[in-house]
Formats: sequence, structure tokens, C-alpha cells
Amino acid sequence: MPSRDVENSAAVIPVRARAMCERDFKRFSDFIHNECGIKMPPGKKTMLEARLQKRLRALGFDTYARYCEFLFSPNGMQSEIIHLLDVVTTNTTDFFREPRHFEILSERLLPAWHGRFGGSREMRFWSAGCSTGEEPYTLGMVLEDFAARAPGFRFSITATDISTRVLEHAVRAVYTEEKVARMAMTFKKRYLLRSKDKSRGLVRIAPEVRRHVTFGRLNFMEPFSLEHKLDAIFCRNVMIYFERATQEELLSKFCANLLSGGHLFIGHSESITGMRLPLRQVAPTIYQRE
Repeated sequence: MPSRDVENSAAVIPVRARAMCERDFKRFSDFIHNECGIKMPPGKKTMLEARLQKRLRALGFDTYARYCEFLFSPNGMQSEIIHLLDVVTTNTTDFFREPRHFEILSERLLPAWHGRFGGSREMRFWSAGCSTGEEPYTLGMVLEDFAARAPGFRFSITATDISTRVLEHAVRAVYTEEKVARMAMTFKKRYLLRSKDKSRGLVRIAPEVRRHVTFGRLNFMEPFSLEHKLDAIFCRNVMIYFERATQEELLSKFCANLLSGGHLFIGHSESITGMRLPLRQVAPTIYQRE
């Protein structure tokens, strides 16, 4: 599942691009923090220079100063922000990442929910920070598998990310065989389609899973409210790069979109200890809305 950071990059900065001045770095780092919550300390300056090279090349700029001037112009504010966020965020995820979450969901939470509601309504999930789609499609497989054993069970999955680049990948639903190598064979056989050209080593998520997932762009730092309140929110390994106050503010937004009795799943390196939230822990990194 997804983690977002502005990590070190092996990219080499061309000689023609002079080092970014401290003033421009501060403008970039403050903007990135305000726009998407990611902390950008001084130690990230070299990495940011390397990441921004893609945009300098695309726009024909030979200095960071020119790119900075463009970004903060009216035209740049309208057209460039999405591209900037695409290159400075790294999305790392896998199918069935932190598998205990899916075991608890399948063995405990889904049977309890279905016993209460049956087929009276659909169960609604949100993969918040879905990256390239592995998390929502894993959810889709687990839920489709449960539906085969639970008559009348219906579900939908909303999947969002700030990066348009990863959302395009997620919508295509095409992955390398290496990506699914450790997936259980039962899920591979049921929910993966192999390319007719086996030499390409690609698979695609089956339509019976894809049809349950709706993708869209969402920035956690902006006000948001989903159309329906949710039964479960997965936001795992996304908040670890946010400051504590930003984390608590985001979690409050999640709670406002979570039904009473609904569940929140966070990453194992994340914690809500000391936060004033209407949540109680029911398992490691799994919380229930009061």
C-alpha cells in the first residue's frame, strides 16, 4: 500500500543546470509542504534538484530560477502544479502489502458486517493514497472472494491519489508478472488476465474486480467530503511524511467521512497515540469509529 515521500534519487543533474539557490529551495519546500503536506527539510535539496530536472527538460528551462519564476506565475499556478507534485512524490506499494490487515478484514470484519446488513446495502471502501492501484485491487480481490461465499454481499471501492501519473497507471490495471509473483495462486487464477504475448510478462486485473473500483484525484490538504460515508478507509504509509499536526487534521477529516462503527486502517509505522479522535483500537493499526 501506498507510501509517499520525496526520496533520494540516482538521477544526475546536468552540468548546465546550476545548483538551486537557498531562496528558491525555500519557496519550493514551503509550497510542497503547504500543497500536499510533505516535509522538505534542507537535506532534501539535492534530491529535489534531481527530481525537478524532468520538468526543466520538458519546459526548456536551463536553471531552477527560471522554473521557480514560471511555477509561481499565474500561468504556472494554473498548469504546472500537478506536474510538480507528480515528480516530487514517490509511490511505493505492493499487492497484499501488510497482509494481516486483509486477513482480519476477511475473517472478522466482513462476516460481522454481512451478518448485520446482509444484502440491504453495499459496503463502501476508500483507498486513500492509492498510488498505482495495488491496494484497491487487492481490496477488490478480497471482497470479490468474500462475495462468492456470502449471498447478497455488494461493495464499492473509491480510490484516490494526488498524482495524475500514478492514477493513469492504476486505471490501466496492467502490471508486471514480477509485481504479482508472491500473490496466492488462487487469486492469480481468478483475478488476473495474462497477456497473449507471454514474452511481455504482463498481467491485467480481471474486469470483475476492476468494475468495483472508481479512481479520482484528491489532495488531502484541501477540504473534501465524499458523496457517501464509508464503512472502511485504508490510508497506509501515507501519513508518515506529514508533521504530527497535519496527521491529526487529516485523520479528523477521515473520521468525518467514516460511518459510526466503520474501520480505519493505517500503516504499521504510523500511530494515532495522543490524538483526540473518535476512534478505538480493535487490532494493531486498525481502528473503529465510535
